[in-house]
Amino acid sequence: MNIVYLLQHSHEFDDGSESVKVLGIYSTRKEAKAAIVRFLRLPGFCDAPKGFSVDKFELNKDEWVEGYFTEGIDEK
Repeated sequence: MNIVYLLQHSHEFDDGSESVKVLGIYSTRKEAKAAIVRFLRLPGFCDAPKGFSVDKFELNKDEWVEGYFTEGIDEK
């Protein structure tokens, strides 16, 4: 089983919109956490330190298996 760790940062603006950035994919959680320390030195990230998330993923495995729907689109 091959595992990777996805590091993202999200920030919600005053108008309710959100910005999500994929910052990197790492071989260990420790490497992802070390990257957060580096990103915290950069403008913007240092002002929103709670926006970081690290998610574990298995390679070659489907993650979104339920399908999806969009509000406002008529179903047939």
